[in-house]
Formats: sequence, structure tokens, C-alpha cells
Amino acid sequence: MSPDFVRRMSTPVPRYTSYPTAAQFRNTVGAQDFAAALTKLADDTPFSLYVHVPFCKKLCWYCGCNMKVARTKEPVVRYLKALEAELLALARLGLAKHKISYMHWGGGSPNILTGDQILALATRIRDSFEIEANAEFAVEIDPRESSDSLARALKRAGVNRVSIGVQDFDPAVQAAINRLQSFEVTSACIESLRDAGIDKINVDLVYGLPLQTRSGIESTVEQVISLRPNRVALFGYAHLPTRFAHQSIIDSKTLPDSVERFAQSQRAARILNAAGYVQVGIDHYAMKDDPLARGPVRRNFQGYTTDTSETLVGIGASAISSLGSAYFQNVSSPAEYEERIAATGFATTRGVKLTDEDCVRRYVIAKLMCDFRFSESDIRERFGAVASRVILEGREMVEADTAGLLVKDDSGFVVTPRGQPFVRSIAACFDTYLDSETRYSSAV
Repeated sequence: MSPDFVRRMSTPVPRYTSYPTAAQFRNTVGAQDFAAALTKLADDTPFSLYVHVPFCKKLCWYCGCNMKVARTKEPVVRYLKALEAELLALARLGLAKHKISYMHWGGGSPNILTGDQILALATRIRDSFEIEANAEFAVEIDPRESSDSLARALKRAGVNRVSIGVQDFDPAVQAAINRLQSFEVTSACIESLRDAGIDKINVDLVYGLPLQTRSGIESTVEQVISLRPNRVALFGYAHLPTRFAHQSIIDSKTLPDSVERFAQSQRAARILNAAGYVQVGIDHYAMKDDPLARGPVRRNFQGYTTDTSETLVGIGASAISSLGSAYFQNVSSPAEYEERIAATGFATTRGVKLTDEDCVRRYVIAKLMCDFRFSESDIRERFGAVASRVILEGREMVEADTAGLLVKDDSGFVVTPRGQPFVRSIAACFDTYLDSETRYSSAV
């Protein structure tokens, strides 16, 4: 592809882990709305549980997560008490009638918790809710803070998948993002987890970082492949210093431009494909025998998942829940989260309720992001007449598309191989909320 074409397609757009995106959440939706939505769930509805642990021991300058540096134990201890109180409030409201089908702990770095704290929190969750026998229990960890005893504690807690942050193994890049982490430390962490009986390993990489090069990405990916993780996520760095002030420490002159970013992502993809990994969506890769490679897959706030539940309950500061046709988000500040939980048991401060048309667009965007296609007959059957406007927009897009990114066939609308790297931009064409004022990450 020509550099000019890549530049044109690199307009910042959302990652579409939800629709409407979090940029549309408003404080007109609150805790009462969240409680009402929970009580409306059918008794046999399973749910996914997301637990947010917003603390790390050190600040990585590239980070775009809701996190705080915890230099002492006290903030973590206070926060855990609030998490337990929120779990109790949810159970009392009726969520205890529902089974957990999938659980994910993210952050921050959940392994800032001690082994005993991990076991205690997992036990509290199991005491509050029944967990399906085949449920996946995934935890994100920082390998620099891992140990054999931590791996054993994770196993005892029931964890069966671990996601490990790597980003890049180039020491110059690591210094530029304030995250020094050797291949040897990472390898030892994975070996420790496998020795403990946790053999489902994910590795997260990032392209577009300061001082990063194609040859550097190639070296990092080859080293990661030697570790044989089951899944690899390859995210594009989002440089948004107006939203995340610490990112301003990074010299923007050292960031690769859109053409170089695209080249880095494509180089990494080719190496992963050649090693036997199957591409899933825009940025995930899985071994052929992994459930993510076999599908079907869904897209949520953690990326791509095999979780089949349409109901997501998030606990902790900034955690997002998806209940029916609405999204709800807890307050972002850990201190304010603790205050609200202590007062009422709930911390929802904003969200959005979807219109009928929003539901159609959410479904279409999700199908594009996961499957690179959507069926006209499928959305007509699911949504009826309200789907007509979206279908018309799709036809108009195909007619206006001179680049060969989206085509129409007998089954519906299909993103071509040429268009797949830019599917976020294609999805954005169905986004009626998109505006130029909100800052998003580059589409490539």
C-alpha cells in the first residue's frame, strides 16, 4: 500500500470495544439505573465479572489505563475492603442468583496483591457467586513483580489464564517508556506459571512506541514466539498526553509516524502468521488449537474473548458494566470509589442507555470488528425495520468506496483483505456519535 493511502487511513478513531463508546457516557446515568438494570436480568442469565485493580508499583510512561502508583500497602488494603463491600452489595441485590461464566482481573497490575490477598479476594467472589465449572479465570500480571509463590497462589485461586505485559524487548524502547523488563525475566515468569499448572499464557505487545523500529519489532516478536504463548495481542500505542499527562514525558519526536506504525504492525503480523498463529480481529493472534482461533469471538473492554455472555458486571474504580441496552461506569478515582461504596454499596457515576438504532449499530460494528462482515438478512431478522437505515448506509459506502475496502455480496457486507487493517475506520462510518473534538488513537 502506498504511504499516502496509509496516511489517509490513519485518522484517529475509537477502538470500538463498545458502542456507543465511553466518550458518550454521561452523568445522567447513575447507581439507581444500574441497580434497576441488574434486577431486570433473567434468573438464568450468566454474567462475566471484571475486577479492576488500579495500582502499580511503578509508572510506565506509555500507559493509558486508569491506575495509580501505590508506594505503600495501605491504599491496596483499603481498596480491597471496598471491592468486598461492592461484591456484597451486588449479591444482595440479586446477582447471587446468576452464575459467573468468565472472570478477568485487570489493572493496573493485579499482582500488586500478595498471594494471600489474591486468594482472599477469589474466595470472597466464590462465596458470593457460583462459578460455572468450565469458566475461564484470567488475570493480568506484571512479570517484573512475579514469583514462584505468586504463581502457586494464582493456581490455588483458580486462575487458568494469565496475560503478561511485554510491550517490547528493545532496551532503548524500554528506557523511553520507563519499563525495563528483560527477556530472561519474562521467560522465567512464564516458566514459573507453567510449573504451577497455569498453561494458558497470553502476551501483550505494543507497536508505535518511542524509538521503536521494524527490525526491533521483528526481534521482539521472534523472542515472544520462542516462549510459545497461546495468544499474542499486538496493540497500537495511543499517544494522548492531553488525557494522560504522564505521556507528555515521552518525546513525541521519537514516535514513529503512521506509515512506520503500519509497517511495524504488518511486519509483526507476518512473523506471527508464519509461526502458526491465526489472526483474530484487528490485533489478536492465537495458536490454531486455541478457542480464540476456532471462534466464535466477541469484543469487549478487554479486547477479543471467547466469552459468550452478553452481560458484563465490572467492579472497582472505573470498571464498566454492560447490561442489556445500557453501559454503566464506576467513578474513576479509587478514593472516591471507596467513599461511594462505603456510603451506598455502589459507585456508578455515568453511563449511556442505547436507543433501538444504537443497538443495531453496536451489533454491526461488533460484527465488523470480529468477523470483518455482517449479514443484511441477519440484522433485518434481529432488529426489523430499524435496521433499514444502517443497511442503506452500508450500500452507500460500497458505492462510494473507490479503494476496495468494503464490498457487497449475496450474504451481506464484507471487509476485503485490503480493508481489514483499516476496519476501525470502516466501523467509524456507522458511528453516528463520532466527532472531531474527542481525542482517539490512530486507526493503524
